[in-house]
Amino acid sequence: MRKFLPFIIGGGLLLVLVFWYVSVKNGAVTVDQAVKKEWGNVETSYQRRNDLIGNLVKTVKGAADFEKSTLEAVISARAKATSVTVDPTNITPEQFEQFNQAQSGVSSALSRLLVTVEKYPELRANENFRMLQNELTSTENQILTARTRFNEAVEKYNNYVLKIPRSFILSDYKEKALFKAVAGAEKPVDVEFDFNNEKK
Repeated sequence: MRKFLPFIIGGGLLLVLVFWYVSVKNGAVTVDQAVKKEWGNVETSYQRRNDLIGNLVKTVKGAADFEKSTLEAVISARAKATSVTVDPTNITPEQFEQFNQAQSGVSSALSRLLVTVEKYPELRANENFRMLQNELTSTENQILTARTRFNEAVEKYNNYVLKIPRSFILSDYKEKALFKAVAGAEKPVDVEFDFNNEKK
């Protein structure tokens, strides 16, 4: 029996290592799927905003003398943002920067649109417009929440796959990028109301 003891211990250790390996691989799949799920929530929130912007633009177009250039800027920014896609299986800082810039362009154009609306009392009184404005505010909050949860999922993922000793067997799992504030986001926004200019 004693001569078989080293084989039994060796077999037991091998079994423990196999179970550990399987556990680490399954854990990596779990945290990776969590990141993909949260990215799906981010995309859904942005898609909702894009849909609302389309309805908002249609409503604003009803004001015949509304600034054409302001509407065109919103439509163009929205088209650019919808053309930028991010692969959740390989999220790089470069992809995020491109995505963030496109979404920032939408936010900026939308802000200019909403400021310009102040010149149009009939639009501000429009029930449909007010409802869309409220839904946009709610959607912006959803976007912020979705981005925060995505960052939390990415942090868990990165901690899981990058820490030793798991990193030795998870070399095919790469670090994922986090959402960061757009450059210049720390500066206050200058909003100027110029009611003296003629409407275009």
